[in-house]
Amino acid sequence: MRLDHISYVTSHEQLADTVQRLGSRLGSTFVDGGVHPRFGTRNFTMPLLNSQYLEVVCPLDHPATETSPFGKAVSQRANEGGGWLTWVLSVDDVSKIETRLGRLAVNGHRTKPDGTDLKWRQIGVLGTLEDRQLPFFVEWIENHHPSTDGKAVSKILKIELVGDEKSIQNWVGSDFSKIEGGTVIEIRNSSKIDEDRGIIKVLFETLNGLVSID
Repeated sequence: MRLDHISYVTSHEQLADTVQRLGSRLGSTFVDGGVHPRFGTRNFTMPLLNSQYLEVVCPLDHPATETSPFGKAVSQRANEGGGWLTWVLSVDDVSKIETRLGRLAVNGHRTKPDGTDLKWRQIGVLGTLEDRQLPFFVEWIENHHPSTDGKAVSKILKIELVGDEKSIQNWVGSDFSKIEGGTVIEIRNSSKIDEDRGIIKVLFETLNGLVSID
């Protein structure tokens, strides 16, 4: 199990501006990832070191946006003004997560503008929708990982989030401090019932030094 990617939400109208702003700050270039037809969303991805990537995703005016868990999560975050959505863990065999969570993974795919079709299976998005501190899980089916789209020059050093360490530990099913990929997951324990949980800041190492994005 390793950190696969992190997701940042924006509106469809602000997608181009958000991609430009984050790309400028991180000193790297995003790639048009295309549309997720099953989820009613669209994304751009930035390759990062350690086989990771940053996703900027927006909801579309599409029926699936309000019927799929991922579409709902993206739409909800966009309606709140956008920002960090979640962190995503990659596994070699998602069936083990299916057994532990007692539910089935769903198939995902998107066709990039160059015609390449990416396929994966994902599980746990309902958990993320209900509690943003919790990551979801992916198993890549085709060997076209977004971290290979372009040249990676930056890397994630630390993810800071508000949450409950025990809840995250139980959800992940292992010690997340030992997740592969070299990223530190720092949890600020939530002491207020109504406090928003989830990612509050991500620290990157770039060619121009350290960059923090909240």
